[in-house]
Amino acid sequence: MSDAIATHRLTKYYGSRAVVRDLDLCVPQGCVYGLLGRNGAGKSTALKMLMGMVHPDYGRVELLGEDLDRLSPATRGRIAYLAEGHSLYTNMTIAEALAFNRAFYSRWNERLVEQALDFFALFRRTRIGRLSKGERAQVSLLLALAPEPDLLVLDDPTLGLDTNVRHDFLESMVHLIQRQGRSILLSSHILADVERIADRVGVMVEGVLRVDCPTDEFKRAVRKVILEFSGVPPELPALPRLIGSVQLGSRQELVFVGFGPEQESILAALEPSRMEVLELDLEEAFIEYTRGPRRRRLALSEELTT
Repeated sequence: MSDAIATHRLTKYYGSRAVVRDLDLCVPQGCVYGLLGRNGAGKSTALKMLMGMVHPDYGRVELLGEDLDRLSPATRGRIAYLAEGHSLYTNMTIAEALAFNRAFYSRWNERLVEQALDFFALFRRTRIGRLSKGERAQVSLLLALAPEPDLLVLDDPTLGLDTNVRHDFLESMVHLIQRQGRSILLSSHILADVERIADRVGVMVEGVLRVDCPTDEFKRAVRKVILEFSGVPPELPALPRLIGSVQLGSRQELVFVGFGPEQESILAALEPSRMEVLELDLEEAFIEYTRGPRRRRLALSEELTT
C-alpha cells in the first residue's frame, strides 16, 4: 500500500532563504499526521506545495500514489484542502456554497451535510457574509468533509472555533473522515488538538523536518530534569543529548532528548539536594525541543526520525 503523501527532497527558496529544505515527508494511509513548527518554520509553504499552490524549486510530491504534476481528475476529487483563514464567497448563502462545491465532486455525503448543519446550528439560507468568524470556519470544515475525501489536508482547521465546538469537531468529524483508511495531514498551533488525534508528528525547524515519529515516542523522548542545590549550581559537565539548560538561582533546569541511566549518573555525581525528571505533554515537549540550542538540536535530529 502506497503512502497517502510522499515528498522527495521538496525545496522552496524565497530569495536566498530556503523556506523548506529537502523535505522527505511520508504520511501513511489511514494515519492522522500532525505537522508542527514555530511561526516561519515552513509548514504553510510545505502544505501549499503539496496542494500545487506553490511550485517547488526542487523535489517532487506524490499524493495517493500519483505524481502531483500528473494527478488524474479522479484522484483530485479524493483530496480536500482547508486553508487557514477559511476563504469563502461571502455573497453566497450556505446552500449556494454547498451546491457550488458539490459540482466539483463525484462523491458527496448529503447525510453528513445534514448532520453537520444540525450539529453546528447552521441554516442553509443564511448568507455567508453575515456569519461570524467561527461560523465561517464551520462552513469551511463542512465543505471539506462533505466529499468524503480519502486525503484531507488541514492548515489550522479549528482557527476561529470556540473551545467546545473545537473539541466536539475533533471527536466526531475526525472519526467520520478516518473511516476506510482515510488520511489526515493536520497543521495546527493548538497542540492539545494535535495530541488528542495525531498518530504521528513531524516538527519543522527553519525549513527542515527535524522530527518524524509516533506522537507518544516524541513525548517520551523529551524530558525536563530539575536539579536543586544548596548554593550556586556547579558547572555542568558534558551531557549527552542535552538540548537546553537554564539556571535560576540555586535551581538548574535541563532538557534532554533521550534521558537515561548515563545522564542520571552524571547528574547524581553533582550531588544535588533534589533531582526530578518530568514527563511532558506534546505542547511542553514541542516548546522545549524547538527553543533548545540550534547546534545541539541539529546533532540530535536523527534520533527522532523513525
